[in-house]
Amino acid sequence: MPNKSPPCALMIQGTGSDAGKSLLVAGLCRAFKKRGLKVLPFKPQNMSNNAAVTIDGGEIGRAQALQALACGADPIVDMNPVLLKPQSDTGAQLVVGGKVRGTVKPKDFRTFKDTLLPEVLAAFERLKSQCDVVVVEGAGSPSEINLRAGDIANMGFALAANVPVVLAGDVEKGGVIAQIVGTHAVLMPSEQALIKGFIVNKFRGDASLFDSAMTDIEARTGWPTLGLVTWFEDARKLPKEDSASLAGWAQSGQGADHQNPIRIAVLKLPRLSNFDDIDPLMNEPDVEVILLEPGEALPGNIDVVILAGSKSVIADLRVLKDQDWDVDIKAHLNRGGLVVGLCGGYQMLGQRISDPDGVEGDVGEELGLGLLDIETVLTDDKTLEHVTGVEANTRLEISGYEMHLGLSEGPARHRPWVHLSDGREDGALSANGHVMGSYVHGLFAADEFRHGFLSRLRDGRVQGASYAASVEAALDDLADHLESCLDLDALLAMIQPE
Repeated sequence: MPNKSPPCALMIQGTGSDAGKSLLVAGLCRAFKKRGLKVLPFKPQNMSNNAAVTIDGGEIGRAQALQALACGADPIVDMNPVLLKPQSDTGAQLVVGGKVRGTVKPKDFRTFKDTLLPEVLAAFERLKSQCDVVVVEGAGSPSEINLRAGDIANMGFALAANVPVVLAGDVEKGGVIAQIVGTHAVLMPSEQALIKGFIVNKFRGDASLFDSAMTDIEARTGWPTLGLVTWFEDARKLPKEDSASLAGWAQSGQGADHQNPIRIAVLKLPRLSNFDDIDPLMNEPDVEVILLEPGEALPGNIDVVILAGSKSVIADLRVLKDQDWDVDIKAHLNRGGLVVGLCGGYQMLGQRISDPDGVEGDVGEELGLGLLDIETVLTDDKTLEHVTGVEANTRLEISGYEMHLGLSEGPARHRPWVHLSDGREDGALSANGHVMGSYVHGLFAADEFRHGFLSRLRDGRVQGASYAASVEAALDDLADHLESCLDLDALLAMIQPE
């Protein structure tokens, strides 16, 4: 039965994936906050391997953590009650209420996802009771009518919760008129009526050239335009949401045009996860980050190779070997380079990874790269917690979070990379200190640690800006950008009708 209470919420749905929904929601959250409203974000269902640990001990999509930051709020599990984390082309880990509930195949998820709707609505109601406005993000597109039965991500949720919808189209990819008009054509009348207007996002160039297109979309759909959002260049300063955000990112970082930048290579493995670990490095003025695609050899002028997190560490390790990147990494070390492994990447650096219970799918094991004398056994027991501490050798402060399955032990653990504040030692170092690994995500977001690490690669102290301050400034700029592009008064009128 649809909820008939006043909305107090607004939902941004998109004409497709990567239409810019996440940043639109983040920007609106910050814009409404700057207008004096208490705002919280919500995404009923997310699919991403980029996750964040919440203050209440669960995990949610990384995009919702950024949106919470835009609201000035701590991330909590109710902001993203259902999270799917792909492990393979045919299966995903299901996280409900911040906790792992099992592994599902797409066809199986379709049969019972409607049973999750009560939990989704309950989380939404709890958020509504804590704020003035909830800004909701859809997933994918409501035009995927083959997925409509039991939908909890888009119109199924919006109708059940009585939330007005704004449809965002992505003009950058082309065909935005067809995207919006086509979405109107396939929706049911009740769904069409729930959409109160549309936004055209990511426009480059002279906006006046699109005026007639906006008029035509209005005429064909009956939906009013709420604005044309021009390209926001500083989006690159904000954490990446998911793999769609990596499309086209082959070489980046502020140091790409630097005469002699610090060059960092990140291996793009199929189940790359929590790659927002790299974002702080990309904001450094003299760092160039290269995302190495399968089929590409590791360049000889790289200073650091980073193996980031992985949702399927054994499968990704096999891909790494198939690409001969293991040979490239050892040659890189012989040239005096550094290798960093984070979470799943740390596990890959060891002697062996075993999965005796089939945690990642199939039971099996794989020899590691042999660069750290540790072995890892994957288990069902998932570690989720925020941590603080210091780097073992420099005593520079770190902070971050753990989110992993498995336990790593071996002689190299006697040379830990990090001393945690709770007394534990984390990670491992090679004897010469050129190979280092840790389970802690977010190490490079700690300014002192990041600048100390980079200073090791250059003569003299590397000085850079605060990463947290950079993200906050980008969110403020995004809010101001949306204020100038959108009719925010009209949006607020939808949320808080007189």
